[in-house]
Amino acid sequence: MMRYTGYELSHKALEIIRKTRQSGTPDWVTESAYDLFGERMGIDEFVLRIINEVRAGGDRSVINLTEKIEGERIESVVVPEDEMKNAYKETPSKLRDSLERMAERIESFHSRSMPITWNDDVAGYGQKFIPVESVGVYVPGGTAKYPSTVLMTAVPARVAGVSDVSLACPVYEDGLPAKSVLAAGYIAGVSTVYRIGGVQAIASLAYGTESVRNVDLICGPGNLLVTLAKKAVFGDVGIDGLYGPTETVLLADDSANPVLCAADLIAQAEHDQRAIPILITSSESLADEVEEQINIRLPKAERKDIAKGSIDSNGIISIVETDAEAIALVNEFAPEHLCILSENAGRILPSVKNAGMIFIGEYSHEVLGDYGAGPSHVMPTGGTAKFNAGLGVHTFLKPVPVVSIPRETALSIIDDVSEIAREEGLTAHAEAAEVRREFE
Repeated sequence: MMRYTGYELSHKALEIIRKTRQSGTPDWVTESAYDLFGERMGIDEFVLRIINEVRAGGDRSVINLTEKIEGERIESVVVPEDEMKNAYKETPSKLRDSLERMAERIESFHSRSMPITWNDDVAGYGQKFIPVESVGVYVPGGTAKYPSTVLMTAVPARVAGVSDVSLACPVYEDGLPAKSVLAAGYIAGVSTVYRIGGVQAIASLAYGTESVRNVDLICGPGNLLVTLAKKAVFGDVGIDGLYGPTETVLLADDSANPVLCAADLIAQAEHDQRAIPILITSSESLADEVEEQINIRLPKAERKDIAKGSIDSNGIISIVETDAEAIALVNEFAPEHLCILSENAGRILPSVKNAGMIFIGEYSHEVLGDYGAGPSHVMPTGGTAKFNAGLGVHTFLKPVPVVSIPRETALSIIDDVSEIAREEGLTAHAEAAEVRREFE
């Protein structure tokens, strides 16, 4: 891991990590564009081209694109309804029980997070929360399987009251998404599963095809192309957010266990070579011990090549003098995950302003957040925690004001309304308010 001492050097290092996130058009995108369309094009143009192909050609284009991009020939877009139930029954009982227990914990957390409709009869106003009617959950796939992401997206949507939750996921084997993904969909109450991934899945959910129902909102993580596709369709459909490489910051003092710190950093790094594992500490001895433990544990990791790529390219150890400097770095970086491993956690927590999810203590570790601590693991990345929150019931709810002003209250504010309306030159507005006095 790269090591920096002092606030200023650490701050610059974290800035560089942000600035060197994926930008421009990767070579593989240029080559894919040429293979698909006979033209070399930038990444945004490539994404829009696929979206427009789906909008124009519907199922036929989705099937053709899936074969060309993913090497999978699918005969139909929709997964037969009974496949979810079959997958649930065929899932090993130990895994099935774990999925169900985690689903219950996730449901419990989000149920307690539901906002309350309220109304003030005297003032004449209130607010109700209305769920969107349909949601499309995107679950990454291909060579991987993520049943946890199904639970972390579909369960909160159901708790919020969404009546139609569909799921799009690439084929894993036997012409279907992974069985554990289908089983999780069954547990979470997913209505329909589509065996498509990538940009073509996002386009299908946004605009519909002969087989795919268009939705009101698309949620879930994905690769760079999926993220840009969500950005491109936003406005025609809602989205939960735009997600980049995953990131974890450990804010630790000399009371922290270096073995656990190292294990957590390696766990973060094994996600992706672009993942960002960071340790911020005021203890140089802890930094030394964590590095030593990483060197011991990393060669034994099953995904050591991926984890090593992340640690070598993006891993940072920052040594600062005070908790105040550590907190300042955290708030500026605004990490997706913040783990506070400090005797001063109670004093540090109120000063944290920007983080997707906060974990306190060595047993509230980030891996639990990935699988079933309760909150969704779909969290803001890339510094967007400065203005955005993780996926939750609020993602699927529309806060709608309800105005029902009593006659006397309405008459009492007419003068103020009229005064402001006339200042704005909207005299018909003023007169529409004033005319109600004629009926007192």
